[in-house]
Amino acid sequence: MIELETWDAFVAAHPAGTILQTSRWAHLKATFGWDWEIVTTTDRTTNGGALVLYRALPLKLGTIAYVPRGPLVNWNDSQAVTATLDALRQAARRRRAWALWLEPEMLDTPEARAQLHACGLRAVTRTIQPPRTILVDIAPAEDVILARMRSKTRYNIRLAERKGVTVREGTVDDAAAFYALMTETGNRDEFGIHSEAYYRRVFELFLPTGHAALLLAEVEGELVAALVVFALGTKAWYLYGASSERHREKMPAYALQWTAIRWAKARGCTVYDLWGIPDFDEETLEAQFAERTEELWGVYRFKRGFGGQVIRCVGLWEQPLHLLYPLAARLRGYGAESG
Repeated sequence: MIELETWDAFVAAHPAGTILQTSRWAHLKATFGWDWEIVTTTDRTTNGGALVLYRALPLKLGTIAYVPRGPLVNWNDSQAVTATLDALRQAARRRRAWALWLEPEMLDTPEARAQLHACGLRAVTRTIQPPRTILVDIAPAEDVILARMRSKTRYNIRLAERKGVTVREGTVDDAAAFYALMTETGNRDEFGIHSEAYYRRVFELFLPTGHAALLLAEVEGELVAALVVFALGTKAWYLYGASSERHREKMPAYALQWTAIRWAKARGCTVYDLWGIPDFDEETLEAQFAERTEELWGVYRFKRGFGGQVIRCVGLWEQPLHLLYPLAARLRGYGAESG
């Protein structure tokens, strides 16, 4: 098996590398019921590979093998692609997987879909990670980044500063306070959240190494909003955020995002991923921008204000590995797209 430090360095340097492919992410998931392994084409010079997560099926019938935001391979190198996918299939079969699920970090184009089909994979209508997101270019100077934002967003960033919103970096000891704020947010906006133990484990694994920051926004010492930003190589991701109803008019969420962007930029990141918007093409998104009132559309309006480019990845693709998997998939609603 490849050394974990070697693998993490490969992920950090790979153009499609993400925090979800690191060994730390594997250890996070292992704490909450997943098994895992890192599968590569060779132990010395890695041409392709992936962190594979395994979830046990009921009654110990086998597993499902899932590759979050992977595999990492040069998709223009057919030999490397074939070797990597063969290695993943072999590993999954050793773990008695009924299916191999892949969610590649590749743009959703007709060419990409045709290539995945040619590899024996099939597209699934559901997804696990959000397929559509906004990428903000944070390579330029800060004044250029601000200039590319919508005017209302720039105004709200400055308003937060004028209204006395302060932002500080938190520690593992702030896990309970962060979870309380996440609970308030989830109840208000009707979305599921992880357990307090999950967020605490995130902080234990990622904060000490500098691969993440817990940012806490306060007004006169009172916690009113928070977010968690991750960084690896030249990329950063905003994965978790929470806010209180208290002092919302002071725009603490805007202060947090601007602080997160500056934190990521200081670590050499050039791309800031806002991680998840409604899964519609950009023309539809803009047409409904001012009309939709659901919380998810409010999130889109907020994120869109920071500028950036809307992109979509190809979503979830699967390789059945068990004779009964197609029947089980239909019974559980895991239908594949036509073609």
